[in-house]
Amino acid sequence: MPTDIALDERWTVNDTIARYPATIAVFNRFGIDSCCGGVASIEEAARREGIDAATLLEAVRRAARGA
Repeated sequence: MPTDIALDERWTVNDTIARYPATIAVFNRFGIDSCCGGVASIEEAARREGIDAATLLEAVRRAARGA
């Protein structure tokens, strides 16, 4: 299982989910949907929801790694 996941806050929510399907649970937990918000970058989606982008990105990376 990869330990370093190649993604960053500029990836869109939908691109991230497409590459790492397990991340959908993280986005759902943070209230970010892939329908209306899916074309936004992770950074933009976090900002819209009032979430720290670094916190969201770390949670997404953990899910993508299967942790």
